[in-house]
Amino acid sequence: MNQSKDKNRVKRQSSQHKNSGSKSQTNEKSVSKKTVNKSSEKHKTSKSRSSKTSLLKSSPVKKAKVRSTSYHSDNGTNDSSNKSRTNINSLDKNRSAENLKNRDTDHFDKAATQTSNVTETPAEKPQVRFYTTDSEDAGQRIDNYLLKTLKGVPKSMIYRLLRKGEIRVNKKRTKPEYKLQTEDVIRVAPIRIAEKDAPVSTKLNVVANLESQIIYEDEVLIVLNKPSGMAVHGGSGLSFGVIEALRALRPQAKMLELVHRLDRDTSGCLVIAKKRSALRNLHEQLRNKNVQKFYHALVKGHWPDKLTRVTECLKKNDLKSGERVVVVDNINGKEAETRYKVIQHYDNCTLVRAFPVTGRTHQIRVHCQTTGHPIACDSKYSYEEFDSKIKAIGLKRLFLHAASIEFTHPRTEERLKIEAPLEKSLQQVLSKLTKI
Repeated sequence: MNQSKDKNRVKRQSSQHKNSGSKSQTNEKSVSKKTVNKSSEKHKTSKSRSSKTSLLKSSPVKKAKVRSTSYHSDNGTNDSSNKSRTNINSLDKNRSAENLKNRDTDHFDKAATQTSNVTETPAEKPQVRFYTTDSEDAGQRIDNYLLKTLKGVPKSMIYRLLRKGEIRVNKKRTKPEYKLQTEDVIRVAPIRIAEKDAPVSTKLNVVANLESQIIYEDEVLIVLNKPSGMAVHGGSGLSFGVIEALRALRPQAKMLELVHRLDRDTSGCLVIAKKRSALRNLHEQLRNKNVQKFYHALVKGHWPDKLTRVTECLKKNDLKSGERVVVVDNINGKEAETRYKVIQHYDNCTLVRAFPVTGRTHQIRVHCQTTGHPIACDSKYSYEEFDSKIKAIGLKRLFLHAASIEFTHPRTEERLKIEAPLEKSLQQVLSKLTKI
């Protein structure tokens, strides 16, 4: 019995041994298979890495595709792909930074070469100025003298300099109302004066023709037959006027100043002073109404012979566009008087002589318009229907002409009357009209 039990025990041990051996063999086979699979996977990943790096080196345009394939790879390879992607991004940033740096340096080099060609001149420091008056300046207020001498300096600055003693006469402080005397020495502290505008070209026809428009000249004054369409002075968008053109034509003249003004579209007598004493004398005559100016105007309709005086008050209105318009306002306006005389009646129009007693802006034009007889081709105060008929016979400008001026000569004290003839275009228009 015991022997049989031993035999059975031995058989069970041998069978267990066999089963364990088979299990170990199977386990060994599975382990070997796993190691082979892992090595193959490592080999595959190394191949994919090498292929990816070769693609990146050869074709940088396909970076996005490589990134996407590496991003969707196995979990085991994500870390390595992320590292490669960050390296690529850093390379791209470095390259772009280098390109920007090179571009900036190139731009700086170009700017440096351009600026090197420009020679900068240091701004000149303002110097003390001295002025000595003569007999022509005697009797003039110092503030008015400085305003004309120091052109470009604001009026407020001149009064401030006078108040602080920066402007002195004969080494003494002075006030704005001081009247200059002959051989006064005026000292002006260092101040900056605006640069002078470009001189008027004397080659322009409108400038060169002014010499032929002079109808009277002596040592103290000029009388000019001003052409229509030319302003008496520059400003309001105009680079120059009559006075600037004359100064360009007469650079040796010490002084040329307007005695009075004419509207831009008005032609005729314009007086210009060549001496300060003559300017003062004529201004005094204007204030005392000793100067008589007569105008010729072609107006609409039949002007009554009995209508010899118009006394409507006038008020200036400045529109938002900058245009100036004058209206009749007998309450808030300024007193104005114009005297008229009929020269010739024509069919549907009349040639009149106008004598302005006062000198308001657009006085003759507005007084004609308020009576129902506006001046022909007046763009502000005339009627389109009347203008179209006059334009049909050749009129292309305002028919208002300063025909004559009469005053006492500043030197000789003789009564002087100067007449300016009508220009040919106006004479031709009158010749085409039918007299009544």
